[in-house]
Amino acid sequence: MTKNLLSAILAGLITLPFTSQAADTQRQTEVARLGSDVMPFSLNATTHIFTKTSDGGTQRVVAKDASDMQQTKLVRQHLRDIQTQFLKGDFSGPSHVHGKTMPGLAELQSATPGQISITYKDVDGGAEIAYRTADAKLVSAIHDWFDAQVSDHGKDAVAGHDGDHAHHSHSSMMQ
Repeated sequence: MTKNLLSAILAGLITLPFTSQAADTQRQTEVARLGSDVMPFSLNATTHIFTKTSDGGTQRVVAKDASDMQQTKLVRQHLRDIQTQFLKGDFSGPSHVHGKTMPGLAELQSATPGQISITYKDVDGGAEIAYRTADAKLVSAIHDWFDAQVSDHGKDAVAGHDGDHAHHSHSSMMQ
């Protein structure tokens, strides 16, 4: 192997993480732009928390500032709306924001009514939706869908931990 070829390979390997980060940042910027078409609240003022469970998972959205009642109100209305849409098999919101090939989305769209329990509840500073199913393929689809959202939302989303539904202080979780 020539010294120039080796140098070129090493240079390529060194810049690979930066290229990936730039692509991730570009993707997250596009998702944020498209998200404003679907989500009435500010992504910068809220955090999405996606917690996988053995039977599905929980999607929680909370205002970074717990006293921001406007963001809380908008989050709650949006999550109520998407619960209604998802129960009808309408996943057009995530499809618009994340793309039709979003991991897990096709499987969720093909689920028969009642195959996934989708329940809403208010939480401090926002709301959450719990997705539960006995179908292992749908549990896997929910997990893939959550991973894609955490990746696509960047700093505005975090992966939660099973059993970690207690509302942590915003300052420690939302940094």
